[in-house]
Amino acid sequence: MDAIADLKKSTEQKMHKSLEALKTDLGKVRTGRAHTGLLDHVVVDYYGTPTPIPKVANVSMLDARTLGVSPWEKKLLAVIEKAIRESDLGLNPASQGDMVRVPMPPLTEERRRELIKVIKHEGENAKVAVRNLRRDANHLLKEMLKNKTVSEDQERRAQEEIQKLTDRHIAEVDKLLVGKETELMAV
Repeated sequence: MDAIADLKKSTEQKMHKSLEALKTDLGKVRTGRAHTGLLDHVVVDYYGTPTPIPKVANVSMLDARTLGVSPWEKKLLAVIEKAIRESDLGLNPASQGDMVRVPMPPLTEERRRELIKVIKHEGENAKVAVRNLRRDANHLLKEMLKNKTVSEDQERRAQEEIQKLTDRHIAEVDKLLVGKETELMAV
């Protein structure tokens, strides 16, 4: 019986990881508003080591549409500015004193539609990952049944529970997508 419990637990953990990966991917999709996590994956060369900006500078909100990046070492100003400009975020930073100001350009209607397509694609990938985990778990349950390590009732009950896990995670993916879409469409 604990083989089934282990299977359910590991399947749920893997499904949860798929959700976390989706949250991370959605966090990178830029809305019109600024948020400090936007620069988390932008990397600068720090003494020969590729380092994320938040590890070498303080990233703060100056206002709803502007981020401020204050490097801990003055010589990093130009490096940070260049890294942000060359990132895939489409931002145009400007040095101002000992800080890099990063204004968020407003999103056009067309760009919003493109971004919605992107997030729907990300969501679909997350759902496929969750369904693949369900398939793998069900396959293992069938193996257990074939090897007579579980009864038919236990196998059927476990499959139902795996299905409930799947449904819950798919609903969570949908909820994340609706939230991000609403955020993107807010002007």
